[in-house]
Amino acid sequence: MPRSRSKSNLYYQGGAWAARMILSLTLLLSGVTKAIDPKGTVYKLQDYLIYFDVPSLLSQDMLTAIAVMLCSVEFLLGIYLFFGIRRRFTSYLTLIFIGLMTLVTLFILIWHPVSDCGCFGDAIHLTNGQTFVKNLVLLGCAIVYRYTYATTHKLIGVSLHWLVSMYSILFILFVSLYNNYYLPLADFRPYKVGVNIPKAMLIPEGAAEPEYETTFWLEKNGRRQRFTIDNYPDSTWTYISTEKKLVKEGYVPPITDFSVCDTLGNDLTDSLLADTGYTMMLISPTFDQANRVPVDEINALNDYCLDHKYRFYALTASSMSSVDKWIYYTGAEYPIYFCDATVLKTMVRSNPGLILLHGGTILGKWSGHDLPTLSDGQSVKSIIQDGDNNLRILLKIILYYLIPLLFITFANKFWMNHKHHLNHKTMRQKIVAGNWKMNMNLQDGINLAKEINETLKADKPNCGVVICTPFIHLASVAPLLDKSLVKLGAENCADKAKGAYTGEVSAEMVKSTGADYVILGHSERRQYYHETPEILKEKVQLALQNGLKIIFCIGETLEEREANKQNEVVKAELDGSVYGLSAEEWKNIVLAYEPIWAIGTGKTATADQAEEMLAYIRSTVAEKYGKAVAEETTILYGGSCKPSNAKELFAKPDIDGGLIGGASLKAADFKGIIDAWK
Repeated sequence: MPRSRSKSNLYYQGGAWAARMILSLTLLLSGVTKAIDPKGTVYKLQDYLIYFDVPSLLSQDMLTAIAVMLCSVEFLLGIYLFFGIRRRFTSYLTLIFIGLMTLVTLFILIWHPVSDCGCFGDAIHLTNGQTFVKNLVLLGCAIVYRYTYATTHKLIGVSLHWLVSMYSILFILFVSLYNNYYLPLADFRPYKVGVNIPKAMLIPEGAAEPEYETTFWLEKNGRRQRFTIDNYPDSTWTYISTEKKLVKEGYVPPITDFSVCDTLGNDLTDSLLADTGYTMMLISPTFDQANRVPVDEINALNDYCLDHKYRFYALTASSMSSVDKWIYYTGAEYPIYFCDATVLKTMVRSNPGLILLHGGTILGKWSGHDLPTLSDGQSVKSIIQDGDNNLRILLKIILYYLIPLLFITFANKFWMNHKHHLNHKTMRQKIVAGNWKMNMNLQDGINLAKEINETLKADKPNCGVVICTPFIHLASVAPLLDKSLVKLGAENCADKAKGAYTGEVSAEMVKSTGADYVILGHSERRQYYHETPEILKEKVQLALQNGLKIIFCIGETLEEREANKQNEVVKAELDGSVYGLSAEEWKNIVLAYEPIWAIGTGKTATADQAEEMLAYIRSTVAEKYGKAVAEETTILYGGSCKPSNAKELFAKPDIDGGLIGGASLKAADFKGIIDAWK
């Protein structure tokens, strides 16, 4: 049965880890690809606004802010999941976020406002059906993680959470804003450097061509409306954009919609792409929204092309009035042709942007903020760019982020382990204490004590061992124990020295049986017998006066932990009962942290949760008595500790052993926990 339960726990933890990693890696990929191309996300948001017939609801700057915020949230969630930062908060936020995104993708699946939701930018294209299925899988993982987050391990300590958070925020903001100001570092679109546009438009011989239904967005008197070829209106309507919907599958070339015409509607596409010389194309989807700062650089490039007999022209989707304004304000002397706005936005994520062509092949792309400069004696070949591998760039960006943090993580773990071996094992006593509670009649208790004693005689422990028994066992068990191997303790003592207190057992009586320890402040005594900090304070003083060492228990309920009050709860329990002791008296105190929600429930705080709390408790001891005393204070963990998890728990730097309940009632289980120190 224990083996079956252990195997079940392994599957449970494995499922939790898998759900966490699937969520983390998906969100990281989604966040990074959006950060590389924030303008692509802006254009996708504009498509949604056009569908709802509110294209001007949000300004360009507001959409950019939303795009940056979206990629930042996804990236930070992915990082928090990956490193195990604030797991409870992250599990809730992830479930809410994925739930909302699932609803969005359901809407897209039903109403098809866009053909691709843009989850991964242009890096990975999914159909609306595939996107919805993907989000259903992620939603399942989010639900699993919400209820299993406590079983997963943190990759970094709490002390590094702020560093990872701040570094992650700064990193993703820098990447997204850099790519928004300049051009995307990785270009996943069909018009990337090195692509030959005419070849990318070809359909192989014999391949079936896809069939599309074309619709047009036009505007008149401030009202936008969608039309088909069959009901295309008169010339009083202003053309805005074109949409194509796939009707019949077929071979789709990478580029399908590149088409250039002049003011008279003459198709110039073939003649422009057939030019075997160098050509510079100024790209501006809308002149009204174009940045006019680089006008002098643009005109200088046009002059350079005229001097060297290269072609220079602009492509836009602007109205004629906007074209006239551009010419008036910039003094443009180059020809201006027309192309679809979506195509232009796809070609260069900048307004304006520049493309260098040679024989229809893209040799370079620049943002309006970073246009090349060419002097008379400089060859155009000097500005030709190399087409980089997108996957390599994407991995490089991720590694630039991860390598420093992984280094910090491993350095932190190495230091903590080093500190653990140098300080923890030599300065603090390791203890495994059994708390029998109200179990075992006298004969069974005597037999169990004998078995534990004989077992440890045969295989000496590598830590201090204490068994704390009901009062009736103390005097009978004491002579049976080899005190060099097993110490004896009581489960309680009275808050009075002596007198007419029927049923009570004083600290003096406990000591007279041969006991060395007493457990005080156990959650069951606090809960069932209403022991207050004042009562416990009296018990502590009497126990110390009679030469007993005290195992003092502290811990929070499930409600208090869910309210994130665990720190203030344990601090208050210590303040009220033992933090008034002198440094000399403190030497006889052993603390035991017991998460009340993990006592007798089968639930166990993870090793990371336990370590986090014990580290906090030690820090409060340091505040009260100094760091040296804190380093010498033994702090135990109590809460469903078993042979199967003891080794992991005891490996933590601040966990000095365990206060064991149910598992101390069987010699084999108790020995298994003791052996965890080996």
